[in-house]
Amino acid sequence: MSDVSFDIYEGETLGIIGESGCGKSTLGRCLVKLHKPSAGTITYNGKDLWNLPVYEREAARRDIQMIFQDPYSSLDPRKTASYSIEEAMKVHHIGDTARERRQKALEYLQEVGLDIQHMERYPHEFSGGMRQRVMIAMAMSSNPQILIADEPTTALDVTIQARILELINDMKREHDLSVIFITHDLGVVANIADRVCVMYAGRIVEVGTCEDIFYHPAHPYTWALLSAMPDLHTEETLYAIPGAPPNMLHPPKGDAFAARNKYAMKIDFEKEPPYFKISDTHYAATWLLHPDAPNVEMPEILQHRIARMKEEAEHG
Repeated sequence: MSDVSFDIYEGETLGIIGESGCGKSTLGRCLVKLHKPSAGTITYNGKDLWNLPVYEREAARRDIQMIFQDPYSSLDPRKTASYSIEEAMKVHHIGDTARERRQKALEYLQEVGLDIQHMERYPHEFSGGMRQRVMIAMAMSSNPQILIADEPTTALDVTIQARILELINDMKREHDLSVIFITHDLGVVANIADRVCVMYAGRIVEVGTCEDIFYHPAHPYTWALLSAMPDLHTEETLYAIPGAPPNMLHPPKGDAFAARNKYAMKIDFEKEPPYFKISDTHYAATWLLHPDAPNVEMPEILQHRIARMKEEAEHG
């Protein structure tokens, strides 16, 4: 990752989207202190997360929890669902007695749609959706303030995906959570997020409200992602982004997207673009927003799609 900067506000859902390998999951792991950034700071409640005094570290760990992409590899195959949740509470010093922690484990399992009969089951005895529910119960057992969901529906079928998304939304409302939702599924982000960060090659290239990103996208990479998204009405051939993301062990000079960008100018291959302000909520890092840049309109297929999305939204 390089030059990644964003805020997460109380009670909001921030979506982070981009191709596989762009740094989304690495970003999430940095926030829960599984990876240490080589530079920069992560500030939580006004304090540097990586330089907290010992007595504040445990509280920060409780406050920021993560749901991982693959629940089967995240759960201990030798431990029951109840044991895993109780252990998480014990680590965070929640509950004075084993009896109290067990009762709380049952309450969290019930909150995510499971029951007492599931307490003593092992991970292999659950379906994929049930395993993800156990992971959500584990994350919620520490009463977090921020929940990071790293592609929590990727391995699930469509009907189960909808239930898990609904469950995460319910948890957010009931516990007044802030949620960072990491995914490559634009449809999910459109339905769940308040604001969206678009990542490419380890950098956030565009950030804005959901309406900014889906109705007024400004970065060519965002155009390409939205043009490649299938829907029921598009009759044209879906756009495919040519080439492959760069190897960031040897980052290219200039804009990392330049080699795949049909709108790239000479300066794109020479200098990395800064963030240009489009509105108070909308920023993008593309030289196309420079005052001296030529006037380039978004692809026609995307213009039609946005017009259709607006019409559908107006008619409910």
